[in-house]
This record gives sequence, C-alpha cells and structure tokens, in this order.
Amino acid sequence: MTSPLRIGAWWVRDYAYALIWQARALVNRVDPRSFLNGDRAPIVILPGVYETWKFMQPLIVAVHGRGHPVHVLPVLRHNRRPVDDAASHVIAYLAEHDLRGCVLLAHSKGGLVGKRAMALDAEAGRIDSMLAVATPFGGSTYGRIMVLPSLRVFSPRSATIRALATALDVNARVVSVYGCFDPHIPEGSELAGARKNVRLDTGGHFRVLADPRVIAELAALAE
Repeated sequence: MTSPLRIGAWWVRDYAYALIWQARALVNRVDPRSFLNGDRAPIVILPGVYETWKFMQPLIVAVHGRGHPVHVLPVLRHNRRPVDDAASHVIAYLAEHDLRGCVLLAHSKGGLVGKRAMALDAEAGRIDSMLAVATPFGGSTYGRIMVLPSLRVFSPRSATIRALATALDVNARVVSVYGCFDPHIPEGSELAGARKNVRLDTGGHFRVLADPRVIAELAALAE
C-alpha cells in the first residue's frame, strides 16, 4: 500500500511539472513545422484538455530525433472541443495531408479523441495505433461534479465515455501508459483488451509524460 506521504509528494511534483510546462508554453516560439521532416512513421500529437501541443514538446523533440515526422493540429488549440468534433478534425487533417500508418501520441483527453478518431478511421485505415498516457478511458468520478462541459465529459456516465466503451475493436491497437496513482483519475487508465497496459512505478497525471518508459513504449509501437 502506498503511503499518504508518498502520494502527497507525487501530487506536489505533478502540479509543479504542469505549472512549469504551461508557463513554458506561453513563451515558447518554436514553429511546429520544424518537426515535420522524417522518414519513419508519422506521429500525430493529441494533448489533454487545456493543453496545447507545446505541453508535450519534450516527447515531440525526442520522437522527432528518432526520425519520425511529428504533426500537431493547431485547430485543436487547448483541446476544449467535444470529443467527436475534435476527432473529426483529426480525420480531416489526416486526409488533407494524405497521412498513412500514423501513430497517435495522446495525453489524457487526447486519448479519448484518439480512440474516437480510430473508430472513424476504420474504413480509410490511416491510423495504425495509439499510445495514450493517463487517459480516462472509463471516465473519472471527479467528472460528475464538474460544472464546465469540457470537464463533465469525463464523468463515467457521460454519453461520450459510454459510447467509447462500445468501440472494443479499437482497443487492440492501443497501448495505455499510466501511473500507479493518478490524482485526476482515481479509477486508473487500464484499458480492457488493449494491446498493452503499462503501469508505471510512479504517480501523477502530468509528470508521467516525462517517464522514460513513455518514449520507450512509443518507439516499440512505432518502429
């Protein structure tokens, strides 16, 4: 059993990580087009709610350095759109740029958007797989008490979560990575029937993005 002291330390480090990278995103002037070159499988970035692609920049730099072209969708901005709407924009982007064999790299809500996009992509087959980090596939009990629609979507009772739960054929192409404690998702992020569920020996919702296992699992999935 994890001690309350250790859980408290995870909380502090998790929010410190989030604050640092949100602040860096405000002053970051990197052009996302600089990550478009590469001859390996294309990676499509799907950040969490209230996050831009810049929040995931350390992973973007790492995977681009391995030879993958990395695509971000400015239209998603802070990913506050309804999941279906955001997923339709992902599908439109893939078609517009004629991308194939794509691997989605998602955080939190981005994983919900990614799973919906994979279901919509069934006939075109442009998306190969997805690595989702700290995604509430089964929802979060905290979603029930949220006022904003962009957060209430995470309730296990929401139409979005229930609909995604029926898309079982997609699960076999998903690798779900999550901490042993997530302050935002008490239920955890295990996905039944997933290609792989990876439970890290650390806690957090944001800081887990920096765990070396994430890039290792992405490399194994994409390469």
